[in-house]
Amino acid sequence: MTQIALIEPSELRARLQAGEQLQLIDVREAEEVAEGMIEGAKHIPLGQLPGRLEEIERTGEIIFICRSGYRSERACEYLQQLGYEGCTNMTGGMLQWSQEL
Repeated sequence: MTQIALIEPSELRARLQAGEQLQLIDVREAEEVAEGMIEGAKHIPLGQLPGRLEEIERTGEIIFICRSGYRSERACEYLQQLGYEGCTNMTGGMLQWSQEL
């Protein structure tokens, strides 16, 4: 199994503040996303990923986000099995992201 790349929320925030255009996919459920999302992220709940693959750009880095980092890791594993490269998991998820504000 290929190692999944990781990004710390603080590193992601710095890159976004620097103006980087990143592909962010939030795999949380709708009620979780209602509490707030990282600006620019696309919401695709984990269970909907198989049917919405055409919405994900295959080239470059794809940063997956969830509440704590577990579901986003599953999303990375799933897409890597399908041949996607550049899958990156945001460690600690939105719990850590919101603590670092």
